[in-house]
Amino acid sequence: MPLRLIFMGTPDFAVPTLLELVAHGHEVVAVYTRAPKPAGRGMKMQPTPVEQEARRLGIPVLTPVTLKTPEALEAFRAHNADAAVVVAYGMILPQTILDAPPLGCFNLHASLLPRWRGAAPINRAIMAGDAESGVMVMKMDVGLDTGDVAMAERLAITDTMTAADLHDALAPLGADLMVRAMGGLERGGLRLSKQSEDGVTYAAKIEKAEARIDWSRPAREVLRHIHGLSPFPGAWCEIATDGEPARIKILRCESAKGPGRPGEVLDDRLTIACGDGAIRILELQRAGKGPMKSADFLRGTPLKPPARLG
Repeated sequence: MPLRLIFMGTPDFAVPTLLELVAHGHEVVAVYTRAPKPAGRGMKMQPTPVEQEARRLGIPVLTPVTLKTPEALEAFRAHNADAAVVVAYGMILPQTILDAPPLGCFNLHASLLPRWRGAAPINRAIMAGDAESGVMVMKMDVGLDTGDVAMAERLAITDTMTAADLHDALAPLGADLMVRAMGGLERGGLRLSKQSEDGVTYAAKIEKAEARIDWSRPAREVLRHIHGLSPFPGAWCEIATDGEPARIKILRCESAKGPGRPGEVLDDRLTIACGDGAIRILELQRAGKGPMKSADFLRGTPLKPPARLG
């Protein structure tokens, strides 16, 4: 028999999993997501991507501000769900909620646990120079991504990948993995393994202060830093235009060659010297403008040696 599921998720990353669970015949009896927030130029209240899809599918949506009250627990239990599926929900689940579904709560996490537990596993894996990432389904406990693991899929990270690229590759991979995990749970054959105590790392939330590019670092570290923060919040530097410093975000780059002082513009193709080696900027964004290719940027803002990025 298909499972009765509560789905808990918020951003775009969670949407494919919701859609796949419904497509495979599971009964999603309720969707929990974060409350709408003001967004856009008009600052209108914007429902989350998960809420938008849930309403399109006709699934009841709940947006509680906390799950720690007796009322929240009573409402959760009233769904009579077999299990809960959690994907980037953004709210801590207390033990009472974790214990409510008879079969448990299962989380889809975008890393190869125990590496990169926490808030920003996709960004941190790229920024750290990891060769691979992946998705894992785990049965949740009260720890921070410490639950027993049911299934995993791995994916290579190349130097051309941005955080957006890796996000878009892992989301459907994770959706398929969760569907397979729920199939195993439905049949009573889902096996769980404890996480290793070795290799634990934490993916701390990205802070704005760490987004500035340090050109004194080796070129590959600079490249991975840029790609790990693309498109948001965006790694940035400053250029001098009309004698005034202007901030630009660099969204995509590639390895290049050429010696020079860190931050020095080496040619008319936006090749920039790093502490060791160089990168070539491929895509960037000026404050208040949309992303643009480097060639388009250079037509309006010529940058040649001996200019320097700060």
